[in-house]
Amino acid sequence: MEQILDTVRGFDGVLELAPTAGSEYPEIAWGDHFFYYAPDGQVPRREQPYATIVTKDYPDEPVSGLDDPGRWRLNVHVGKERSAELLGARPESAGEPVDYGAEDTLIPHPVYADLGWIAIVVPGARTSETAIGLLRQAHADAQRRYERRRAVPTAEDDDTAPRA
Repeated sequence: MEQILDTVRGFDGVLELAPTAGSEYPEIAWGDHFFYYAPDGQVPRREQPYATIVTKDYPDEPVSGLDDPGRWRLNVHVGKERSAELLGARPESAGEPVDYGAEDTLIPHPVYADLGWIAIVVPGARTSETAIGLLRQAHADAQRRYERRRAVPTAEDDDTAPRA
């Protein structure tokens, strides 16, 4: 995990949200990592992270075995098209079950696959290089979205706009 964390922490404009015990964030998020492009250092109000690292199985998703020591999952938003390129047809749509606990394997995200998210449980020799490349691209995509939003001011950005 440290290689992934060190790499992402080195990206320009990255904001890592890593809730800890006793923080204002829900207990379920404690120990996990959420990555945003946010050069101002503020968690975006209307933007989801572009990648996450989760260290436990979340309720309402297929079990990945993340509650076992040393297991964690990298989740990256790659977009629907890139997800299809990486994974081909989703195995469950072909009637094949997905092993959401398979280590060092690109898999569809257990919940957000239809939104263009992929996952890797404990990236290793087969997937680490791919994971780093996908993280770089996800960060660059988030940066482009940020810059596009900044180029088109909204009423919230305009101090002269009437307030309700």
